[in-house]
Amino acid sequence: GTPSLARPSTVGSLLETVAKTTFLASDAEISLEANPRSAAASRLAQFKAVGVNRLSLGVQALRDADLLILGRDHTAQEALWSLGEARALFPGWTSVDVLFGRPGQSLGLWEAELQELLLLCDHHISLYQLTLERGTALFRQVSQKTLSMPGPEEMAAMYTAARTILQGEGFHQYEVSNFARKGAVSVHNMGYWQGKQYIGVGPGAHGRFVPWGEGSGQREARIQTLEPENWMREVRKFGHATRKRVQQSPLDMLEEKLVLGLRMSEGITHGEWLRSSAGLSLWAALGESQPVQDYLEQGLLVLDQRGLRCTWDGLALLDSLLPTLLHQLHLSHKASTAQGL
Repeated sequence: GTPSLARPSTVGSLLETVAKTTFLASDAEISLEANPRSAAASRLAQFKAVGVNRLSLGVQALRDADLLILGRDHTAQEALWSLGEARALFPGWTSVDVLFGRPGQSLGLWEAELQELLLLCDHHISLYQLTLERGTALFRQVSQKTLSMPGPEEMAAMYTAARTILQGEGFHQYEVSNFARKGAVSVHNMGYWQGKQYIGVGPGAHGRFVPWGEGSGQREARIQTLEPENWMREVRKFGHATRKRVQQSPLDMLEEKLVLGLRMSEGITHGEWLRSSAGLSLWAALGESQPVQDYLEQGLLVLDQRGLRCTWDGLALLDSLLPTLLHQLHLSHKASTAQGL
């Protein structure tokens, strides 16, 4: 959804309810996602007045033709205006989302666009490679060869170029897709990657937490009803719209720890791993396998006294590394369970 389409008073009521229901620190990060069309200065000021202190702006592209292809309802100029207004209201805490690998996009065009954005952006940028979703107009156009996408090698070159450019501008890549300078990391997103508990409330939202109030000590994965109208109907009838709840096994949590933790440049520390692994160390789980040893020797992974993390090259290839790592984790977990560890 687009939270910035909600009335600021509605967002304020939600925050008041959260504050009354649980502890909300005075310096808590309260981040709002916004589209440029719904991010006029007066509206953003109202969001700030009710407690929002960080903004994530969906710029997506600085080329009007590409925005039309992507189905966005704003122009590049509107995006730049909104970005300027957001920075004035949330200095240091305005993030922008940008897509690369768009139809017809070349490496040179992408580098020029990123340089243009850097002249105006704040201290946080999220870069995402465009993925095609079945059933969308863009998917049909590419399938029918009306539009063409950059190839895998060009996509990789765009990602590498962006990392290099951002590093040169003082941005630290703290996660696969996220870059920050002057400490402006997203606390909200870090919670996901570090495996912390979180509650998903709205239509289609996911959550991971231990329902202590029900007398349970086991972490659950919960999914909310996807369709907004059905979600509202269920909330009115039952008080919630939880469609599915699944208790997470120890292996489930280790898989999430591995997949999400390695997205961060700092990786997974031994202490973080042991808190979820019931005695199965990182060394035992992964360090003794030959495929993992090969990754270490190839300079894609580091396993040392700090823990496990990707190198610069490994972070760009993480998706191709994970199947092998997950397979080895399964084997190690099965062996340790059989031994009664």
